[in-house]
Amino acid sequence: MASLPTAGADLRTRSGTDPGERLAVALDLPSAESALAMVDRLDGTCHWLKVGMELYYTAGGGLVRTLRERGFKIFLDLKLHDIPNTVAGAVRSVATTGASLLTIHASGGERMLQAAAEAATAPGAPRLLAVTVLTSMDGADLRGVGIADTPSDQAIRLARLAERAGISGMVCSPQEIATLRTELNPGTMLVVPGIRPAGAKGDDQRRIATPGAAIRDGASLLVVGRPITTAADPAAAATAILSEIASVL
Repeated sequence: MASLPTAGADLRTRSGTDPGERLAVALDLPSAESALAMVDRLDGTCHWLKVGMELYYTAGGGLVRTLRERGFKIFLDLKLHDIPNTVAGAVRSVATTGASLLTIHASGGERMLQAAAEAATAPGAPRLLAVTVLTSMDGADLRGVGIADTPSDQAIRLARLAERAGISGMVCSPQEIATLRTELNPGTMLVVPGIRPAGAKGDDQRRIATPGAAIRDGASLLVVGRPITTAADPAAAATAILSEIASVL
């Protein structure tokens, strides 16, 4: 079993900021067994873990609770998108797992977002993050679904909508961080996927940035999966990213 996360303390900056609070490792893996094996290989380098749809649909809330018991904070990335009543019920259900963050699609509309925000006022409910435009999408993808705006313009529009509906956290690409920092309330949490260390493959991500650039622009939490989980030494890959974060804090 991996030790409780300690790497952030080792890399703590002069200001006392803990880089470990700014990185979530995406456990985009097919089973609880493979996820727990990866956690062991991370060797206590990370505070946050992301559990997405593939893993959650296989392992369920039990794995989230297991990871919480091992000392990790959990970002549950389910990207809920349904009628308001169904999404509100899902938010209440997730509250039983102890997850700290939960994603919903901003494109579900204001009434859905409001219903989710109301459900998230219950004790133990996670903080909601509204997904704006997926980092895998570019302008051509948006035009294919009838949206003429650029990905950045659409992301900003959806973030404003989510904020009006009572959502205080957003998921955006690195390209929207700086603008959203000026457009939204100062306390808004900006969670940013599409993070790739310099020289790493983009994979299916199209709107990307390095860890240091995203943090400088104002990202609250970076989400990194394959550059860490497919590395020969995941703990070393995570530590390198944490060191880059520390260098700009």
